[in-house]
Amino acid sequence: MNTENYGRVPFIPAPTLRRHKVYEGGDDRFRSASRLQQALFREGRAWPIGRYKTARGTMRKMGNYLSAAAASEGANFISTEIAKLVRREVAYREDGALIDVSRLNCNMLSSHPAVFNFFGGLKLDLCLATETFRLIAPGFVREVTNVLFEHSPARQHPAYTGCRTAWDTFIRCTTVEQENGFIAIELKLSETLQEPAPTLRPRHDELSRLSGLYKDPDHPALRSNPLQQFWRQHLLAYALILNGQATRGRFIVVAPKYNLNVQEAIAEYRRHLTNTADGVEFDSVTFDDVVRCIGHAGAKDLSDALYARYCCFDAVDGLI
Repeated sequence: MNTENYGRVPFIPAPTLRRHKVYEGGDDRFRSASRLQQALFREGRAWPIGRYKTARGTMRKMGNYLSAAAASEGANFISTEIAKLVRREVAYREDGALIDVSRLNCNMLSSHPAVFNFFGGLKLDLCLATETFRLIAPGFVREVTNVLFEHSPARQHPAYTGCRTAWDTFIRCTTVEQENGFIAIELKLSETLQEPAPTLRPRHDELSRLSGLYKDPDHPALRSNPLQQFWRQHLLAYALILNGQATRGRFIVVAPKYNLNVQEAIAEYRRHLTNTADGVEFDSVTFDDVVRCIGHAGAKDLSDALYARYCCFDAVDGLI
């Protein structure tokens, strides 16, 4: 019996976590298992362990961190081509884009590198991107024309949301009806969705009421964790259409199937939606879904590499 059979990751004994230098008292069940998963992945490839700065300002070895030397060689990315893409994307990032370069290169548990690992290969091959997103969003995508990272149409612009909200990945496409379309993506890895929330703006309330997306656009649950980020990003996607930047769009959350905090939040968020036909549609897919779609689109090596890095808990199960 293993994670796949039970449908949930195991509780990891503290001595096991300490042995692999991934014990963190504040970790929940999934984050603990994922931290160990990444440490075992690093160990299996003999990549040197890295350090991070604690809240007390001391440097501590952590199993899911890469050494500076390994990070500089692009070890946090699943191909040399994606590592090169990341360097270019960081250098030419949008003004105001929030990219923590240290986490991106060194922290294997961070969603920063996961975004590039999942979607970097699709930016490098738009034909692959097209075939993949035809499977992820059937009946919606005709052709993918670009893949952007840490994208916002206009940070802090009052015509949008008036804040710094952005999407992890933004897929420009033409739809099957030959419309100007997009898919806005938020990717979560081990997040709990209890991270500190930013200050909300009056524009959020205005868009919430105007959009027709919500059964109760003033519901307080939309404005607090764990839903507030989904709400802000969905409203930004609606504002894109409102401002004539696109005709149709979708907002998709991508997350591991075993991250129950995120999966439960997705289910709760759906309960607030009206599912109006003229709004920006909401959907969610798991890491496993994306991996399968990439594989079916013809990139088996990329699919296998993503599965081994993010979806397979066999090494963790082997320690139980």
